[in-house]
Amino acid sequence: QVQLVESGGGLVQAGGSLRLSCAASGRTFNSYSMGWFRQAPGKEREFVAAISWSGGSTYYADSVKDRFTISRDNAKNTVYLQMNSLKPEDTAVYCCGADRHNRVVFIIPDYWGQGTQVTVSS
Repeated sequence: QVQLVESGGGLVQAGGSLRLSCAASGRTFNSYSMGWFRQAPGKEREFVAAISWSGGSTYYADSVKDRFTISRDNAKNTVYLQMNSLKPEDTAVYCCGADRHNRVVFIIPDYWGQGTQVTVSS
């Protein structure tokens, strides 16, 4: 079992930055790939970024490529999402997920966090 808790969301102006964190419990965290997903009001949840268990492989949605960076610290059981040059369309609830099969491009989380709200004002 893996439990995930996100933090770091908030209100930011367009062009600003935020760093989200996802803290995981469980001894097997460093064998799972991790991903960030987001869901805006009235829209379906969409993939944002993913990272392999080692951190050596990452993958991003086209909409966030070159603006967002995913990283992880296995010693701290934490995965991060650095978000720069934020746009109003980035407004959403952001959730992290853990995939026990270490998939990255086709990540399908087995475990989910509750999410953290990110609001970008214009």
